[in-house]
Amino acid sequence: MKKSNRLTAIDLFSGCGGLTQGLLDAGFDVLAAVEVDLKARETYALNHPRIPIAGNDIRNLEATELMSMLKIKSGELDLLAGCPPCQGFSNIRRKNKPLAAHDPRNDLIDDFLRLAIALMPKLIMMENVPGIIQYEKFQSLVRTLKQAGYSVIYKILDVSDFGVPQRRKRLILSANKNGEAIIATPSNYQVSVRETIGNLPLSGSSGDELHDLKAKHSSRINALIAAIPKNGGSRISLPLEMQLPCHQKMNGFSDVYGRMSWDDVAPTITGGCTNPSKGRFLHPEYNRAISLREASLLQGFPRNYKFNLNHGKQAISLMIGNALPPSFISKHALAMATSIKK
Repeated sequence: MKKSNRLTAIDLFSGCGGLTQGLLDAGFDVLAAVEVDLKARETYALNHPRIPIAGNDIRNLEATELMSMLKIKSGELDLLAGCPPCQGFSNIRRKNKPLAAHDPRNDLIDDFLRLAIALMPKLIMMENVPGIIQYEKFQSLVRTLKQAGYSVIYKILDVSDFGVPQRRKRLILSANKNGEAIIATPSNYQVSVRETIGNLPLSGSSGDELHDLKAKHSSRINALIAAIPKNGGSRISLPLEMQLPCHQKMNGFSDVYGRMSWDDVAPTITGGCTNPSKGRFLHPEYNRAISLREASLLQGFPRNYKFNLNHGKQAISLMIGNALPPSFISKHALAMATSIKK
């Protein structure tokens, strides 16, 4: 049973709530979420306390159980959305090979499809890494949805073209049971790092514990960070005697210990987004990596989005990096919603 006259949605593999935030921003009424990770579930509940977490392990969740809980019937839900875990499909995990790496999480796409066919929502949205296109389970999902009467389209897009202040290529799939599938049109305007985090108070005394948490580095690493040129500089600019021995032997991964540029979008915000040894995650100006709050904002979360520091910096960074950028989701959800007449 619908809670309001707004379009309804269910968020599968919700993580800490990026997809749900995007759906809410687009005006959807999110009826429930499903997530297995305990810290992500707690973070989701912290920010979306009115939305029930209907289950943890999606493999054990039956559609009949979900529909009974939400008092809806097959065909009544407006939108089913989710991002099945994508680690096995990523270029790094596949080591640039054409086949997906062996990872049991790859099979969770089958559970997404199982629930989709049982719920038979009017719309389906699935987001994932570009590499999933080459995976047979994805192609099987597309074929099955088409056989079930859905119009299906999917594209690889850069989220920076949809208001997200970072460079991040993702696949978005849109399916429509009662009309032509729709995907949002990219914008010509990109949001810069400066526009996103340039007006934040100084880290360390802002009163925001996510922004004030300091990293601990050796004196050598602190000196290395301080020597990186401001506003887009790279470790490649350092004299040989200042470069770490491991970097002297490594030709790739030049973004490691690099600074973001004020007037460009950020690089992809990953699970290592607050660790300068994991990528171009140094602040454009200050001699530190971006803070957890800055990482959250660059991923597109609202300024007041909550994370529990008791979960630990590494776990929070991973939640932020794994999240779906809300503004990317909201723009596609808004476009898809135009095909439903209330």
